[in-house]
Amino acid sequence: MRTRFAPSPTGFLHIGSLRTVLFGYLAAKSLGGKFILRIEDTDQKREVEGAAQGLIDILGWLNLKIDEGPGVGGDYGPYVQSQRIEIYKKYTEKILSKDGAYRCFCTPERLEKMRAGQQAEKLPPRYDRTCRNLTKEEIDKKIKGGEKFVIRQKLPLAGEIIVNDILRGEIKFNLADLDDHVLIKTDGMPTYQFANVVDDHTMEITHVLRGDEWLSSFPKNILLYRGFGWDAPKFAHLSLIMNKEGGKLSKRQGDVAVEDFRAKGYLKEALLNFCVLMSWHPKEDNEILSLGDMEEKFKIADIGISPAVFDIEKLTYFNGYYIRQKPLDELVDLCLPHLKENLKIASDDRKKEKKFIKQVVALEQERLKVLSEIGERTKFFFQGLIDYPAELLIWKKLSPEEIRNNLKTVYALLDVIPKNTWTHHSVGDALKTHIEAKQLKTGDYLWPMRAALTGEKASPGPFEVAEVLGKKESLERIKMGIEKL
Repeated sequence: MRTRFAPSPTGFLHIGSLRTVLFGYLAAKSLGGKFILRIEDTDQKREVEGAAQGLIDILGWLNLKIDEGPGVGGDYGPYVQSQRIEIYKKYTEKILSKDGAYRCFCTPERLEKMRAGQQAEKLPPRYDRTCRNLTKEEIDKKIKGGEKFVIRQKLPLAGEIIVNDILRGEIKFNLADLDDHVLIKTDGMPTYQFANVVDDHTMEITHVLRGDEWLSSFPKNILLYRGFGWDAPKFAHLSLIMNKEGGKLSKRQGDVAVEDFRAKGYLKEALLNFCVLMSWHPKEDNEILSLGDMEEKFKIADIGISPAVFDIEKLTYFNGYYIRQKPLDELVDLCLPHLKENLKIASDDRKKEKKFIKQVVALEQERLKVLSEIGERTKFFFQGLIDYPAELLIWKKLSPEEIRNNLKTVYALLDVIPKNTWTHHSVGDALKTHIEAKQLKTGDYLWPMRAALTGEKASPGPFEVAEVLGKKESLERIKMGIEKL
């Protein structure tokens, strides 16, 4: 089995394209086959500088190993279409000689007038085949006169064609509904439809997985294979990915690029696990799947054809799960880019050390859903004096004076703990022993303590926060809380 991912270098990797590349990768790997990357850059007006390398980099980050492609090599290169022009010229002459295509000299102005007339008559817009039956003499005369031309596929005019899709079975198309579309543009560059077929054949691609927006082109592709006298690969057209409202995924509604999700702190494990479950599911109920699990369990025939739904809440759930599974040292490294601003405002050098950062990340590991949350959630650890309204210290119906006295009690109990035994255990034991002995209410003491230490409505527990801050800073913050009241 040989599958390929053939993106255009026009920007970032769309989340829908990630599903396509993942399914193609898994189809090959599940059967010990090869996965090929091919850059389709024939539409050079739309090409974005650096996009090709960006695609290669993001696939590397995702651990989707390319067996052949740009920068990797292989026996079927070049793997960039703009470097394959001589190959396309050879096969252009071949399809012309087989009468599977013809030169069209119609000007853009004539084509525009033709389409306007079709629209006025409410006819489907398609080429009227004016140049389809030009004689050799007419063609030679036009070429000699310097007239520009495109090359169009010469499709049958009547009957039907039956094509086979791995997922959908046999699909019938009425040949009279097909347009003699352009294969080679006036500048000699091939269109997607021509280069794609030539490349897949010459690279010996056995299976093509692509979006169902290409279904309308499917019969034209198969007819081109037949025109050359080639066997076509097996095709699987993947269903559309929709938003939860039933519409098409759009940048206007939120992130759709894998690079955007990465920047926000979504892990590659979560993105892959989430994407594989859009239109495919393992036989077992377990949805937590490593890349190795996917390679072992994936089968093309199990892909569903109903539209998939992009559910950001489910992706975020997976991300939180994988964050909790990360070894702490690895998670710290992943969080560091999102802690840059906190490190800039660190009140002393201790707070820039790996040991301190590791303690902070450890407290948040169970609560994090995306890595980018770590910055705002932990800002209070790195600051010196923290600012918050005095009202935050108030618990339920207690008066400011009562809260003030409770904080004084907390301060006194913590002040006697030796610095060398200052841990969340010793802090917790000191306070809980006093509260239980006096039959006091836990919240009356721990809420104002936590608020004084963090200045936040939600945070890790006060004992753990106190351990990370250390005795000196913890007492300073509690004292500041007392003074606020």
